[in-house]
Amino acid sequence: MIYFKLPFNEGLHTVEETNDKDAVNFYSYNSLTQINFNGNIIKADLIKFHDLSVTNEFLPEDTTGFTAETKEEYCNTLQQVIEIIKENNLPKLVYSRRKIFTAFNTIDYKASFENLCQSYPNAFRYLFNDRENAWMGAFSEVLGKFNKATHEFETMALAGTLPVSEEWTEKEIEEQKPVTSYIQTILKNYSDQVQQSETYDHVSGNIKHLRTDFKTTIKPDDLDNLIQDLHPTPAVCGIPKDFCNENIRKYEKFPREFYAGYIKVETEESVLYFVNLRCARLYKDSLHVFVGGGITAQSNPEKEWMETELKSEAILKNLVVS
Repeated sequence: MIYFKLPFNEGLHTVEETNDKDAVNFYSYNSLTQINFNGNIIKADLIKFHDLSVTNEFLPEDTTGFTAETKEEYCNTLQQVIEIIKENNLPKLVYSRRKIFTAFNTIDYKASFENLCQSYPNAFRYLFNDRENAWMGAFSEVLGKFNKATHEFETMALAGTLPVSEEWTEKEIEEQKPVTSYIQTILKNYSDQVQQSETYDHVSGNIKHLRTDFKTTIKPDDLDNLIQDLHPTPAVCGIPKDFCNENIRKYEKFPREFYAGYIKVETEESVLYFVNLRCARLYKDSLHVFVGGGITAQSNPEKEWMETELKSEAILKNLVVS
């Protein structure tokens, strides 16, 4: 079972799993695991959806044994990460954590998903349960958008995070720059004409990011290779990619699973790729919210903790709990 809404589109969709046609595919951060919903993308029956009971009692139990990092543990580890960044003169490294929520008897995930859809109209919003994995999320970063008719490809550099009311500092500006440079470099391997926008504010709920858009034309046969080259972008990994991935595995307490991976949605007209951030894995007795931040030499562990707390509200503030 999967339900989803596309950005700026309040039509509710699902996948009628009657054939092997590509529809919606979830790729883990390390690209080694996939969850596939194959068939035809159709408009969901709203009457059937509203009658649907989607609560935690139908989900698998949490057998991971994971316990969330305390603020002290997070800040201590983050200080080590900052030292690695300084020693190796890294532009950026992304460090993440899980916030584990257990203070509930019942969560109504259908109602929670509806809240999430209202809060983030510019995001790809989804709720799925394949009996082994259940996830919910909403995020507006586009890894790629390919028009099948024109072969036009669009993507974006999205990085830097602040509450909407605050002004950008050097830290956020410097954090976003390498993401933009990285994407520009990758795209130039596939096209000699790449359009780049000015950098501007991208608002997502209670926070904002710095965003730069890219547009070009590519060969259809290059699409898969281009996505593989782009993922993971510095926005979810860091620069250089291999070194940062090695240190992510070393310092992060938990595997990322599908957090910071990507979602592929194929329609008749387009192939869309969305970065899977602001997401949670759902269990019968717990909820694992994944949050992270871009760390630079200027990062302050206390402020980074607060940033991840703000990001976790994307899921937590929309939960319908009893």
